Amino acid sequence: MAEVLHLFLLLLLHWGSFVIVSGGAADDAAALKSTVDGAFTATLSLLSAEKVNTPNTTDVPATGFTASYGTSTTPRPLAEDTDKAADRAVPRKVEEEGPVELECPPLGLESLKVKDGQLRASSYKRRGLGPHRSRLNIQSGIEDGDIYDGAWCAQHKDEQQWLEVDARRLTRFTGVILQGRNSIWRWDLVHTYKVQFSNDSLVWKPSMNGTEEAVYEGNQDTETPVLALFNTSTVARYIRINPQTWYQNGTEGDICLRAEVLGCTLPDPNNIYPWQTEPTESKDKLDFRHHNYKEMRKLMKLVHEACPDITRIYSIGKSYTGLKLYVMEISDNPGKHELGEPEFRYVAGMHGNEVLGRELLLNLMQYMCQEYKRGDQRIVHLVKETRIHLLPSMNPDGYEMAFKKGSELAGWALGRYSYEGIDMNHNFADLNSVMWTAIELETDRSKLINHYFPIPEQYTSEEAFVASETRAVINWMQNIPFVLGANLHGGELVVTYPYDMTRDWAPREHTPTPDESFFRWLATSYASTNQVMSNPDRRPCHNKDFLRYNNIINGADWHIVPGSMNDFSYLHTNCFEVTVELSCDKFPHASELPIEWENNRESLLVYMEQVHRGIKGVVRDKDTEAGIADAIIKVDDIDHHIRSVADGDYWRLLNPGEYQVTASAEGYFPSTRTCQVMYEHYPTLCDFRLTKMPKQRLKEILAKGGKLPKDLQLRLRQLRLRKLRCEYALIA
Repeated sequence: MAEVLHLFLLLLLHWGSFVIVSGGAADDAAALKSTVDGAFTATLSLLSAEKVNTPNTTDVPATGFTASYGTSTTPRPLAEDTDKAADRAVPRKVEEEGPVELECPPLGLESLKVKDGQLRASSYKRRGLGPHRSRLNIQSGIEDGDIYDGAWCAQHKDEQQWLEVDARRLTRFTGVILQGRNSIWRWDLVHTYKVQFSNDSLVWKPSMNGTEEAVYEGNQDTETPVLALFNTSTVARYIRINPQTWYQNGTEGDICLRAEVLGCTLPDPNNIYPWQTEPTESKDKLDFRHHNYKEMRKLMKLVHEACPDITRIYSIGKSYTGLKLYVMEISDNPGKHELGEPEFRYVAGMHGNEVLGRELLLNLMQYMCQEYKRGDQRIVHLVKETRIHLLPSMNPDGYEMAFKKGSELAGWALGRYSYEGIDMNHNFADLNSVMWTAIELETDRSKLINHYFPIPEQYTSEEAFVASETRAVINWMQNIPFVLGANLHGGELVVTYPYDMTRDWAPREHTPTPDESFFRWLATSYASTNQVMSNPDRRPCHNKDFLRYNNIINGADWHIVPGSMNDFSYLHTNCFEVTVELSCDKFPHASELPIEWENNRESLLVYMEQVHRGIKGVVRDKDTEAGIADAIIKVDDIDHHIRSVADGDYWRLLNPGEYQVTASAEGYFPSTRTCQVMYEHYPTLCDFRLTKMPKQRLKEILAKGGKLPKDLQLRLRQLRLRKLRCEYALIA
C-alpha cells in the first residue's frame, strides 16, 4: 500500500508534465509511466552526478589499464536559418538548445548491437528478468512474470550484485546511462551505483573520483534516463555496474535496472577482433546526422536547389506552435497531377520521438536527387512514372522536445505527443465504428457503402479534440488522390496493415479488410527486403516475437488503434497505407544512421514501386471523351470500391489474377470488363467508356437550350412505345 501511495504522490508531483493517452502495444503498457516528462528528477540527478563527478587533475592509473582525461564539450549550435517568416511563427517560450554532445557513442544495448551473449549478471530472479533484459528503454509485456519483463533484476538484495557488459574489444569507456524497471505493477530502480573495469573479467579495478571510489547517481523514477560521465575515461574490455542503493519499501523493492554504456572502440590494426566486421558506414554520400527543424528545412532547400526540375517543396499546414509541415515532392512535372500517374506518400514523425523515419526520408530525397542526376534507370523510371510526396515530420513540435534531450536521454515517451498532448496515431476520425454500426443496423446490404465514408460532423467541429497537424494531413489526403502510402514509426521491427481496430473492441483480434491479400503483399514487400527484419537470427525488440509472423501482422491482431491513419485512409480515400516500425530504438544515435539507411534503402524503393501493381485506366464519356470524375470502380468478390479522380483516371491496387471490373457513374450505364493483372512491375490498362442514360442526355441538352439529336429522339420514342405496351398489357 505504501508503494502505491508513493507512486501516486510522484504522479501528482509531475501532473503538469504528462498526459495519459491510450497508446499501442508497448506504449499502452507504458502509458501510465512513460509519459512523465521527468524534467524535475532528471535535473536533480544530473546535478547530483556533477557533484560526484567533479573533474580531478590527479591521475590514478590502474595496472593493466590505460587512462585518459575526457574533455568537456559544448552543445553544437543550431544552423543559421534564412526563413525569417517561419522563425517568427515559432513561439520563443524557451531559449533554443541542442542535445548534449557525447564524447563517445553508445555501445548499442538499446539498438541490440550488443548481443545477449555479451551481457552477464551476478544473479537474476528469473529468465524474464535476466541480463539480456537490461537494455535502455526495453519495454515489458502487460503481464509481469513472463519471458519479456522490463529490466535486469538481481535475485539477491545486497551491494555485491552487478551487471557486466563485454565490449568484445578494447574500448575507452566514458559513461553510463541508467533507467529503472519498466512495469505497470512494480516500482524498482537503483539510486546509486559504482562502476568497475576489467581486461579479463577476473581482475577488476574501480572507477575513481580522485582518491576515492566514485559513486554515481542513478534514478529517482523508473523511466527518466540519467547520464553519468566518468571524470576519467578508462580503456578496458569489460565494464560492470554495481548497484549500491535502491528503492526499498519495507521488504519490497528489487535491484533492477536498464542501461546503456558509452564507449569508443579502439582501432584494430592487427585484426585481433575479426568477428567484429559489421559495416558502420554507407556507400552513399548523404548527410547522416539528426536534423532539427531548421536543419531539416535547410537540407530540403539544398536538395531542391540541386534538382530543381524534379522537386518542389510545399507546406500542408502548421503545427500547434507554428512550425510548417513541409513536404518534398519528387516528380518529372512537380506541382501537377498528370493523367495516369499515381500519387505516392511517405509520412514520418507522427510520434516526434520516433526519429529514424524522419532521417530516412531526408536521406531518400537526397539519394533520389543524386541517382536521378547520375542516370540510374530505376530512379529515373520512378520519378517519371510516379508523383512522390515525402512528409518527414508530421509532429515537429514533439521532435524538437526529444531533440533537445538527445538520442539517449529523451526516454521512451518524451516528444511522442503533439504540443497539446495528443497522440496523433489515435486522432483520425474513427470510421471503423461508423462502418460496423451501419452493417448492424442495415438489413438491405445493397444500401451499404464500403468506401469514401464521410467524416462524422462532430469530428469536424472546431471544438473537437483534433490536432492541427491531424487536420492538415486530412486536408492533404482529400486534395491529392494518393494511391499508396506508408506511415514510418519506430520502437519495433514489424510492418502492420489494416484494420488497426477490432470490431468489438477486443484487446487483439485478427480483423482483415476486403483487401487482406494485397495488404499482406504490401507488408511483405517491405519486411522481406529490410536487412534487419529479414534476418532469421535477430532477437525480439521488446515483448513480442514478430519473426513468428514473418515480420508482418494485422494491426488489430497486435493491439487496437481506434482512429488510426491507416484505417482512415482506407475508408475515406482511395489510398492503401501500412505502418512500418523501423527499429527497436526509437531515437538511434547519429553513428547508427548510415547502417540504418543501408538496412532500409531497398525496402523504401521496393515499397514505392508497388504503387504500379494492379490496374489503372481512365473512365470517359463515350460521346465527348471527357474524363468522368467520381466514377465508382468495383472489383467482383472484393467488397471495397474506389473512385476515379478529377480527370477520370483511377488506380486499383490488386495482386496478379483475372478480375471482373465494373465502372459506374451517376447518369451513365455501367460497364464491365475482364482485366488481367500480370506479375510485371507495371499496371494493366483497363479503360472504360460510359454511355449516358437518355434522361441524363436530355437534361443536359435542354439545360443548354439545344435540339434533340435524331438518335435520342428515336430512343425516347422507343421508350414511350415500350411504356404504352406495358400499360396496355396490364389493362388487358
